[in-house]
Amino acid sequence: MTALPDPHDFIGIGLGPFNLGLACLTEPIEELNGVFLESKPDFEWHAGMFLEGAHLQTPFMSDLVTMADPTSPYSFLNYLKERGRLYSFYIRENFYPLRTEYNDYCRWAAGKLSSIRFGETVETVTYDEGTGLYTVRTASGGEFRSRHLVLGTGTPPHIPEACQGLGGDFIHNSRYLDGKAELQKKKSITLVGSGQSAAEIYYDLLSEIDTYGYRLNWVTRSPRFFPLEYTKLTLEMTSPEYIDYFHALPEETRYRLETGQKGLFKGIDGELIDAIFDLLYQKNLPGPVPTRLLTNSALVSARYDEEGGAYSLGLRQEEQGKEYELTTEGLILATGYRYEAPAFLAPISGRLRHDSRGRFDVARNYSIDTTGRGVFLQNASVHTHSITSPDLGMGAYRNAYIIGELLGREVYPVEKSIAFQEFAV
Repeated sequence: MTALPDPHDFIGIGLGPFNLGLACLTEPIEELNGVFLESKPDFEWHAGMFLEGAHLQTPFMSDLVTMADPTSPYSFLNYLKERGRLYSFYIRENFYPLRTEYNDYCRWAAGKLSSIRFGETVETVTYDEGTGLYTVRTASGGEFRSRHLVLGTGTPPHIPEACQGLGGDFIHNSRYLDGKAELQKKKSITLVGSGQSAAEIYYDLLSEIDTYGYRLNWVTRSPRFFPLEYTKLTLEMTSPEYIDYFHALPEETRYRLETGQKGLFKGIDGELIDAIFDLLYQKNLPGPVPTRLLTNSALVSARYDEEGGAYSLGLRQEEQGKEYELTTEGLILATGYRYEAPAFLAPISGRLRHDSRGRFDVARNYSIDTTGRGVFLQNASVHTHSITSPDLGMGAYRNAYIIGELLGREVYPVEKSIAFQEFAV
């Protein structure tokens, strides 16, 4: 009988920026033997939204490692140095990397690591009470064992209930660049959503509206196009103290705050909002441009006419309580992303904690299993860790915390207090 290989200390499942950061930070730690499994053949991060000039909404220091280890060889600045672009970035005097640049940086880092296994699709995860080991099996026949798991499968595109099973060729914004050419052949295009991605797509399509001659609609349920709040005292909410404060609040209070805090990380860059207005002003000089911006309008129904090749969208003006309909040939859903627990976790569901709403009950140390130290979750915890959950700048902090939990000692010092303001009595 062939002996199984020694178990890993941990297995990372999924390779977005957060688990990639964990791979970078654990690479030099000899006591930790980890492996990362990713179904894609290579690293890719939101490639469908690599619009020209689009940049991150966080500064370059929110890279994979810097906030935990500024001396790491996997920093964004070291990437620039190796690419021969450090001085160009310095002269540019802009802290915000381009989105394509950030993706290339992540691919550069992934290419330097020994712990990543691309092309490995996880099918099942089981747990053996006798050995205390998790076994992860992949579609390729791979079998990996470890005492700990770190889940980084990300958040899949969210399709609103009104569009579930809807026919036609509508797209989610995650595939915008793939579908852009076909969209621009249509007589009308409607964009649903109000975040940064929606604004970038609207600006892109508005820029070329004269060339293609389509009608362009932008529909949002929000009462206005909210800017991302990026003032410095608000940014102190991305701090260890605020995580401590928020996590200790009653569950219902946290859920109420989660709803009200969306504008703190899902808003639109203020400069882009101004650029959209200026472009509208410019386009309207010769005469009214065929575009509509519809606020307070919730999408309540949708149907597709195969024969006519058009969508009929049922909308409700929330403040007036009036319903109306909008017909469009092209449809883009910039409706964000929503976490779904991976199906491969089903065999160990009894070992995972859930709150009263069925979502993972994420502990302060980012664990979700009943032992409080076996399974850790990247992102997907806005309901327990507030706006720090999706924030790229807090990824290195969370990974430093998780590494400390895995080893039982602190490798990368975790800040305890950085904010000037006090959040709790």
